[in-house]
Amino acid sequence: MDTVIRLGLTLSQIGAVMVAVLLTVALLTLLERKVLGWMQDRMGPMEVGPYGVLQPVADGLKLFFKEDIIPAGANKFMFSMAPILSLVPALIGFAVIPFGPDWTVDVGGVDFKPFVITDINIGVLYILAFASIGAYGIILGGWSSNSKYSLLGGLRSAAQLISYELNVGLSIVGVLLLSSSLSLVTITNAQAGGFWNWYFFAWGSFPQAIAFVVFIISSVAETNRTPFDLPEAESELVAGFFTEYSGMRFAFFFLAEYGNMILVSCVATVLFFGGWHAPVEILQGPESLHWLTGMFWFTFKVYGFLFLFFWIRATLPRLRYDQLMRFGWKVLLPIALGNIVLTSIFAYIFP
Repeated sequence: MDTVIRLGLTLSQIGAVMVAVLLTVALLTLLERKVLGWMQDRMGPMEVGPYGVLQPVADGLKLFFKEDIIPAGANKFMFSMAPILSLVPALIGFAVIPFGPDWTVDVGGVDFKPFVITDINIGVLYILAFASIGAYGIILGGWSSNSKYSLLGGLRSAAQLISYELNVGLSIVGVLLLSSSLSLVTITNAQAGGFWNWYFFAWGSFPQAIAFVVFIISSVAETNRTPFDLPEAESELVAGFFTEYSGMRFAFFFLAEYGNMILVSCVATVLFFGGWHAPVEILQGPESLHWLTGMFWFTFKVYGFLFLFFWIRATLPRLRYDQLMRFGWKVLLPIALGNIVLTSIFAYIFP
């Protein structure tokens, strides 16, 4: 009986998180176009519903009913599997993200943590491992389409992943040295008490502001967003790796990109900005309401990072490919390594 209760609780928790993520993706498609419109002195979507608020519904219906085409020379199995291989790793990363307090409640004799699906002691490694698998979907999608444009997009994605995945991993090492843990729940709990305990500021130890800048730049590159959207450069490669995709297969790639943006924002919030903790203890409210205020602060921080993605897209032009590679290997990599050395020295001298 306990197994049935635990299974039901876990499945309901996974369902709630997936619904929240997919609704956020739908909202982001509208918010991004509105924010870009305001930044470029125009209105953005205005036709579907009042002020264009039903535009995500119209886009979803269009993609759902659009004809699903498979090119004659494509590898049909790989062509169909590639979007799924991109989408699944983007969604299962949320399993280790703590969305609220590390509370354990008793439900029918079963211990249940309502605000984190699972707390594993290698949470950071789990996210890094699955994030790298998502690139295989892009590479296989580019290769299996039997199109020169798609293949070039897939090759660019492979090179970009190798260059910037390394910097993402190295930028996190400083936080791991300070927290002595790979568990995202433990890292979040270590930053309680106020913003001066967040690893971005880290008063009393070595602040990870430099590591955060490396992490956020590398994450923009990892998610193929402007100015690092070389694998799907419209002016050069039509649409890059998904040139030949349409209908729901195209929608899966679209969902994977926005899902990765949300996951990256959640990870940045947890590692550098205290997760669900308020900037000052008094803003957390009474302990009985920590779940509510915690989820508010977590959501507020995540949407702040998502706004940063939009802001960067509206501001910066696309890099040339040699500039992309040079920046990753000759600028970000030495900075990330230097941050690890300085953090190690400070952590040893001031344990």
